[in-house]
Amino acid sequence: MILSAQKVKTAGPGRHGDGRGLFLYVKPSGSRSWVLRYQVQGRRRDLGLGSFPDVTLAMARDRATEARRLIAEGEDPIAKKQQARPKTFKDAALELIESKRPGWKNAKHAAQWTSTLETYAFPKIGQVQVAKIETADVIAALTPIWSTKPETANRVRQRVEAVLDYASALGIRTGDNPARWRGHLDHLLPKPTKVRAVKHHPALPHAEIADFMVQLQIREGVAARALGFTILTVARSGETRGATWAEIDLQAKTWTIPANRMKAGKEHRVPLSKTALALLGGKRGDDKLIFESEAKPGKQISDMSMTAVLRRMGRDDITVHGFRSTFRDWAGETTGFPREVIEAALAHGIKDKAEAAYARSDLFDKRRKLMEAWALFSTAQKDEGKVVAFLK
Repeated sequence: MILSAQKVKTAGPGRHGDGRGLFLYVKPSGSRSWVLRYQVQGRRRDLGLGSFPDVTLAMARDRATEARRLIAEGEDPIAKKQQARPKTFKDAALELIESKRPGWKNAKHAAQWTSTLETYAFPKIGQVQVAKIETADVIAALTPIWSTKPETANRVRQRVEAVLDYASALGIRTGDNPARWRGHLDHLLPKPTKVRAVKHHPALPHAEIADFMVQLQIREGVAARALGFTILTVARSGETRGATWAEIDLQAKTWTIPANRMKAGKEHRVPLSKTALALLGGKRGDDKLIFESEAKPGKQISDMSMTAVLRRMGRDDITVHGFRSTFRDWAGETTGFPREVIEAALAHGIKDKAEAAYARSDLFDKRRKLMEAWALFSTAQKDEGKVVAFLK
């Protein structure tokens, strides 16, 4: 039965049909809304037509008739409605993230994009039509963090630029990108490198490393061995924690870290000193972790496990990552090894393009001599035949 104006006003909670897919939905609270139910390519769709009394029965029927006309012409009224709605910056950003998601090798990328934009961009420009965003809008989003969080701010700028480029590619935005740096924002904001506050990880003075290693070697457990190995190889903690036996060549005394586990996304070979080799323990299957969690067999030790070793040693004043600085200071201040060899040992890229063009080798043989010297110095050895034993 079709509805009447009186029935629309008095109908109880539930769904009440008017014919040909038009329904009045009444909630227990008494609120009333119109919905047209239809199918497109076998898929059921519910198109909202508005709420009563703002939309009367006659108006709902007119809107339903127009929607049916579009359906008869092969169009989807809901899709057409969405296309007609101006796309906001947030809409475009979330679409871009979804389009990029399959190509990102690490699932964290999508989370990082979403998190930075939700925190710093969406509150300022999220609801602004993406077609209307101007330089002033971008500046308003970046200024509060440009000096206090310059690295984060630059990532936000790059991601805003990418979203606006995406909108231009869709044809819903025209003109220059107001978030571009070169030739535009570089005239309005200081360079990130000029305001970047270098965050130093508290490091142990290199003169104290030998005494520290003496205290470390009496510590029991996997985390203590992992910390010692990290120090002797100047690796990042995540590289150590994820190391498997497949990456170790005992005969060649080499640890090859695959590109997907390196910060720079480039394979890195690490020459292993005898002292570092001694910390590996007994060889197991190639797929086995070298520093496996004792509490959770088959799992990596946690990212806080080595920090916990430092705390138990009463060294809250230093960090695991800081030992890379200890090595860098020792190598730069007390040895004659070239800077490029030291930087290669730390898996740092060479920023100078001219210098990088000549540094095509990973300087592996020279790095082996450097790492042997570091092992001798950090464990106070007088000859290479002596190997410091860590408790298992």
